[in-house]
Amino acid sequence: MNKQRDSAHTRSRYDLLAPVYNLMEWPLERLLFQSWRRELWREVEGPQVLEIGVGTGKNIPFYPDHITLTGIDLSPRMLARGQKELAKSGKKHVTLREMDAQQMNFEDHTFDEVVATFVFCSVPDAVAGLQEALRVTRPGGTLHLLEHMRSDHPLLGTVMNTIDHPLHYLSSVHIARRTVDNVEKAGWMINEVQPLSFTGIVKRIRATKAGRDVEHHADQE
Repeated sequence: MNKQRDSAHTRSRYDLLAPVYNLMEWPLERLLFQSWRRELWREVEGPQVLEIGVGTGKNIPFYPDHITLTGIDLSPRMLARGQKELAKSGKKHVTLREMDAQQMNFEDHTFDEVVATFVFCSVPDAVAGLQEALRVTRPGGTLHLLEHMRSDHPLLGTVMNTIDHPLHYLSSVHIARRTVDNVEKAGWMINEVQPLSFTGIVKRIRATKAGRDVEHHADQE
């Protein structure tokens, strides 16, 4: 895998889609995604929080007021829309920066919690991005993910595998990633996996970075 080339591909696709991105996802946002985002952010305590893939700022309305948040995104055009959303929100203690999740410009152990929603389907090397998230998280810190991934259903999962490559070329999105496995491969300790659809395509994942007084337990449904 050529990370620089693959990152450039992903950046170009999201730069192209930025003007219409919210419109493309509007039905699913209204019906499902907004409520899932709201529930996720209710669990974020901070105080120092990193959001990977802030995009057009869909999570900004749900940021808790008591946290200090840094949001990053690979695409400058997506990030510009996120900056406009942030300005409208009046949220304080939020900084947005252009950055590649696979190679972050933060010191080790910077954040208490890391959040990403529908992001690790498009990070070129998902395990590398999750390892970077682990590096910048303090021992005992938490990873909160809301992600779509390969279905648990055998037939649907096979179909998703088949069409994953052409869809990725067109949109930079992978639809057949095994994100729960990737989180574990990156070194996180899985605490909870919560399916949000009967096909298992969308899941909430909560994981912890090893540290003092942290127990490793899995509660996968």
